[in-house]
Amino acid sequence: MHAPAILRQSGINSLLPEKTIDIHTPPVKRMKLWELDRTHHCPVIGLCLPPSDLECFARHFHFNAPTNNAHALHVEAVCCATSRNAVSETIHKRLDRLHRSYIKQFEAAKTDNEVLTLWRTHFSNGKVAGPLWAALTHKRISSETREEIHDTVHMHMHEAVAKLSAMQNRVSQTEQTLKELTEQLELTKGKHAQTELRLRQRLEQATVEIRQLQQSRREDDTLRQRLKMLESGYTMISMGQRLMLLTTENEQLQIKVAQADELKRSLKKACHNLTELYRERDTLHTERDTLENLLLAFSATHTMDKESADIVDAPTASYDCILCVGGRSAQLPHYRVLARQFGFKLSHHDGGQEDALSRLPEMVYGATAVICPTDCVSHAAYYQIKRLCRLGRKPCLLFKGTGISSFATALAKIAAGEASINNLSSLLPETTA
Repeated sequence: MHAPAILRQSGINSLLPEKTIDIHTPPVKRMKLWELDRTHHCPVIGLCLPPSDLECFARHFHFNAPTNNAHALHVEAVCCATSRNAVSETIHKRLDRLHRSYIKQFEAAKTDNEVLTLWRTHFSNGKVAGPLWAALTHKRISSETREEIHDTVHMHMHEAVAKLSAMQNRVSQTEQTLKELTEQLELTKGKHAQTELRLRQRLEQATVEIRQLQQSRREDDTLRQRLKMLESGYTMISMGQRLMLLTTENEQLQIKVAQADELKRSLKKACHNLTELYRERDTLHTERDTLENLLLAFSATHTMDKESADIVDAPTASYDCILCVGGRSAQLPHYRVLARQFGFKLSHHDGGQEDALSRLPEMVYGATAVICPTDCVSHAAYYQIKRLCRLGRKPCLLFKGTGISSFATALAKIAAGEASINNLSSLLPETTA
């Protein structure tokens, strides 16, 4: 969060004698925002209220803090929430409207323990904002439970900041690796260009030698005809010596011709290797561009807390469901983060390692599109995915690589409408590449 943590103040409630409960007293009501402990206002305003709503309230109630300073707006809103006033009442009503569904769920909890259990369930599923507001204002919650929830949220924010820092470090390392690979590629291109130039020069020399060889063969034929016409023995010997010399030269030229053929084959192989390098370079450029776009997306977000709040508040029905079959299970959390950056909801099947293959038809038909890293999935799952996608007319992208960059590139292609199967406008061939 941008706002500093508000230090807790020791309450005096614990020092007062316990009040006797009158069975004729009216039922307990939910607490209001200004009735909460001061230490709870900071996480409630920071996590449960969207920044856009806070800016709107600041303009409406003429906050002293500038609207472009999120920290100052947060601090002033927290100060206003300590007492009942127009600002705190408006914020309270807005929070009730935003998190109406969670408030109804928590109304089913009749005891303090049930409230805490329901909160823990939502928190373990990654839902913080709505359950936090519903739990802190619940009419049956105790002060100890409020403090435990506050402590949990406080430590969760520290962990979220640490995870964001680690992710930024990994992005920086990936960019450095990409830069080094690009430099190596440029060096390799330069070496191959020099090698190609040398081979072309040798090929030209071999071509000249071949022409010379052909001319020598014509001269040899002429000499053989003249040899038959000569009758003198001395001339025969002289011509024989000359013929032997020409034969030796002919053999040498044939050796050079063989060398020239070998040079042609070497040149062809070098050209093939150069083509492969160009293809690898294009792949690296694509992955680089995808990672750069993701880095810009990460930089555009205000904080990790805002991202968590947006993810919780957004209904899951607004995301397209993408099914990933295969890949490394250890990287699944990173896959899901990348999918959310592209606006997708990711479901996963490990390709038959632990998940049954019989679940694939149901998961494929429930997904908008399917992606599959072909080098980290079983053959049975691979062929079944292709068959199910054809039958269900589902877009399917088959790609190589199980790394974060390969997965990000695949998501970018899916977002751009490119697929390997059942996409007539796709630019990709129907292969496992």
